[in-house]
Amino acid sequence: MIKKEMIAMLLAGGQGSRLGVLTSKVAKPAVSFGGKYRIIDFPLSNCINSGVDTVGVLTQYQPLRLNTHIGIGIPWDLDRNIGGVTVLPPYEKSTNSEWYTGTANAIYQNLDYMESFNPEYVLILSGDHIYKMDYEIMLDFHKEKGAEVTIAVMPVPMEEAKRFGIMIADEEKQITDFEEKPANPRSNLASMGIYIFNWKTLKEALIANADKSGLDFGKHIIPYCHGRGDSLYAYEFNGYWKDVGTLSSYWEANMELIDIVPEFNLYEEYWKIYTKSEILPPQYIAGDSVMERSIVGEGTEIYGKVYNSVIGCGVVIGKDTVVRDSIIMNNTVIGTGCECYKAIVAENVTIGNGVKLGCGEEVPNETDPHIYNSGIVTIGEKSVLPDGITVGKNSCIFGVTSKEDYPDNCLAGGKTFIKAGDER
Repeated sequence: MIKKEMIAMLLAGGQGSRLGVLTSKVAKPAVSFGGKYRIIDFPLSNCINSGVDTVGVLTQYQPLRLNTHIGIGIPWDLDRNIGGVTVLPPYEKSTNSEWYTGTANAIYQNLDYMESFNPEYVLILSGDHIYKMDYEIMLDFHKEKGAEVTIAVMPVPMEEAKRFGIMIADEEKQITDFEEKPANPRSNLASMGIYIFNWKTLKEALIANADKSGLDFGKHIIPYCHGRGDSLYAYEFNGYWKDVGTLSSYWEANMELIDIVPEFNLYEEYWKIYTKSEILPPQYIAGDSVMERSIVGEGTEIYGKVYNSVIGCGVVIGKDTVVRDSIIMNNTVIGTGCECYKAIVAENVTIGNGVKLGCGEEVPNETDPHIYNSGIVTIGEKSVLPDGITVGKNSCIFGVTSKEDYPDNCLAGGKTFIKAGDER
């Protein structure tokens, strides 16, 4: 029988609805990040850098781009005969066919996959966080404490603690209690959604709770383990960790990459972030263009001015165009004489000449103020914007649009325009 000390189960099925049109046709872990990466590259790179060479990736929502990106795991050195990376979508069983209904339900449906490696430990990860973490150090902590479950926690400001699952631990870091989004938190140790279980403990807990609706780790499995007296420990992590679940946090995390002293450094030799790279020509920066404090991907051509921005691969920025404080994703073309301020432009977008994004006063978005806010303009993938239009702040465009779609050549701040047929 194959024997692995620790295998990882990476939950990558998330819809990421708070990212609005960025995830209309792509799973959140497959969204571009940092000019050349996708969000899932970070936990996958953490695995191989930590010596974890067996990873099950659980997919569900819009998995095509994610599956294509992962392939057989070559970029992460996860193309192994034994172990490596395996994509695990929901599948039809002899009696019934069932979607993954919760984080723990997804793991439960893949008991056979885990069993085949007869592991000592199972590492549960989320596919949509940006961080670098050595899981081997967490495993050493787990063993040293004789824990059955170890939960990675991060200290957060006390005033923010009510947004998280909070762990209450003693001096030995043993968890004595926990609270899900408490109104009056008793601790500031927030769960990161990263768990190490002893395999026997995990298997028993999943089987015992299999019938629960929307089976979830935070709501069901952890309380169950605590309730039956399993030893639970909190492993404190003090590095950079960001949940890029909202447009504003996604924008902030990208902007932090280009700080003078970046809090999250992509250039460390000893902890590389691996990704599937296309074969692209070098960048071309025209003689009269301007570039300040920006990341620019391969194959990109810049003829205008770019300030404080993250530009993906294969992008074209036209002459006399100014891009500032923006994220422009792969293979987008921006025409000449445009102004682009605090915009997130998804992949394969075509923007005409003389277009202005991010103009005027900031007003709340009319349809989804909880999604489209912070003054950001969001353009969905494969959208087309005609020449000469002006787009206000906190607005969103998705679809192939034409001049007729914009009365007075304008989409006012706070408006959402999704062209019929593109909302699928």
